Amino acid sequence: MTDPATPTRPGRRPGHANTRDRILQAARNQFAGKGFDHTTIRSIASEAGVDSALVHHYFGTKRRLLVDAIELPLDPDTVLATLEAAPVDNLGETLARTVIGVWDSVHQPAVVAAVRSALTSGDENLVRSFLLDVALKDIAVRVDSPPGSGLLRVALVASQMTGLFVTRHLLGIDALRALPTERAVRLIAPTLQRYLTGPLDPPV
Repeated sequence: MTDPATPTRPGRRPGHANTRDRILQAARNQFAGKGFDHTTIRSIASEAGVDSALVHHYFGTKRRLLVDAIELPLDPDTVLATLEAAPVDNLGETLARTVIGVWDSVHQPAVVAAVRSALTSGDENLVRSFLLDVALKDIAVRVDSPPGSGLLRVALVASQMTGLFVTRHLLGIDALRALPTERAVRLIAPTLQRYLTGPLDPPV
């Protein structure tokens, strides 16, 4: 197999467009059907009818391939690094500030387009896999107190952030759309922190 030329920009490899598209579609199918952890580069390559080395050549890592499959405009590792550095008792504010900051940045049109495309094309499982298997997975381990509650905690966080995104950026509800970034962060951060570290059951 002839090695394609050196890439001209990160995240995009030159080569036959149909081959790249086949790999991306296979990745969407695999991630949506099996989740991030149970999907392998080998299984994606097999479905796409290419060699595993070609998948690596086009996309590098499995995480990078997931990002490209969802068509996110930025590398989530940058966001995740910020969350990893935050103390547990400040995760709610850090998460709100980091994520809402991305939504309200120059990346907003691309983020909105990517989420709208995933939801309208039937790729909801792809978004779910990204949220739970990549974006929030490490946080679930850090907030797993009492043991076994971590997944529920991050699922509640995902529900809150997803609801805010949909109502603010897809439905365009005026009261939410007009919120300045800083006020949106202040309003949502305490709820996120309660989900992450507070009691999950109301007092009897």
